[in-house]
Amino acid sequence: MSISDLFDSGFKKRNEDHFAAIVRVAMDDGIISNEEKAFLDRLARNLDVSEEDYKIILKDYQSHPINPPVAYDHRLERLYDLVRMVHVDQIHGDPKHRLLNKIGVGLGFHAVNVKYIVDKALTLVHNGVNLETFIYEIKNMNK
Repeated sequence: MSISDLFDSGFKKRNEDHFAAIVRVAMDDGIISNEEKAFLDRLARNLDVSEEDYKIILKDYQSHPINPPVAYDHRLERLYDLVRMVHVDQIHGDPKHRLLNKIGVGLGFHAVNVKYIVDKALTLVHNGVNLETFIYEIKNMNK
């Protein structure tokens, strides 16, 4: 087995765990709405989760650990990626906010602040900022 094989399998496993964590967040209220299902379908494609693994994860999402990034910058990077996916997918209104608020809490942002963080993140992504600017603006949004 080559080093690249190890890297690929580790990367694939991390993407599957990340996807399972998002599924767990979506299932927090006991159901996956049509908007959440459509988002999960696109997220699985973007994370290169196979159809077989997708079905397994949906049936047994609780067996995958939730490992939100420990480092604040890494949480912001994941938030940036996910907000961009939702923005590109043209999910609008309350479903978009509910989904991103759930994801934000799942990423480790405090439930009291997540609405403000998500609103700021959506504005920044809508304005087309890059990752560096996104991180700077979120970190300094209260100044």
